[in-house]
Amino acid sequence: MSPEVGVLDQEALNSALADGADETLSLLVEMSLATDPELRSQVRRLAPRLILDQTRRGLPKSSGISKRRIRPALDAGDVDLDRSMDRVLSARAEGRSARLDELLVSDWSKPELALCLVIDRSGSMNGARLTTAAVAAAACASLAPRENAVITFAARVDVLKSMTERRSASETVASILSLRGHGTTSLAAALEQARSQLTKAGARRKVTLLLSDCRATEEFEATAAASNLQELIILAPSDDVEAAEQLARVSGAAWAAVESVLDVPRLLNRLMADDRV
Repeated sequence: MSPEVGVLDQEALNSALADGADETLSLLVEMSLATDPELRSQVRRLAPRLILDQTRRGLPKSSGISKRRIRPALDAGDVDLDRSMDRVLSARAEGRSARLDELLVSDWSKPELALCLVIDRSGSMNGARLTTAAVAAAACASLAPRENAVITFAARVDVLKSMTERRSASETVASILSLRGHGTTSLAAALEQARSQLTKAGARRKVTLLLSDCRATEEFEATAAASNLQELIILAPSDDVEAAEQLARVSGAAWAAVESVLDVPRLLNRLMADDRV
């Protein structure tokens, strides 16, 4: 895909994506670490957009975004003059003023879904792991565009994007692609931070998506933290699922094994299907 120094062949890239998007995205992420500064810059500009595009293809069109609703003017809201006019005229024809419950107001319903992504970066963050994390972030931003957060953890917990922060999905994906793996696993603290972030959300459904093998140094604390979440979904690497399966069993979480990068949107959609927004 790079025929010469500092050049990314767009035609070759498109062909590679058509032949195998999983492998191509992972290779592109590896290329974002290239020693050639011009190539590295091109890839870092392009990768977030491609990841978002490929992820959205695997997701349903519905999302957790809030919707405009029309209802009687019993509570606060903006009076909808067009929809209320017939009722006002009918009341006037009867020689009276329109009652409050005859007027219609419009307002925004609260989002139905909030998602907090928790990324384990305690091991090596190679191309496939980084890409999987970036795809998960893209999926969360697509499913819950108004209320989503991203947390990373190893020995310490970092909030990459808070629930109340307004940030584009491409910026969040780009930040994830710069992560480096290190340290031990503070899983319990990460799940507690996820719960804290989700308390700031107004959505009816609050889901924590954990991307990890769940090998925690404090197993009891991690189980307690997982059990305190409204809803937990665990996506574990397919070659290391034992601890994730155990945590899901004792905490009541849903879980699945990730075989390939673009498994993430499909698995997330399936595991959330019992209560789709």
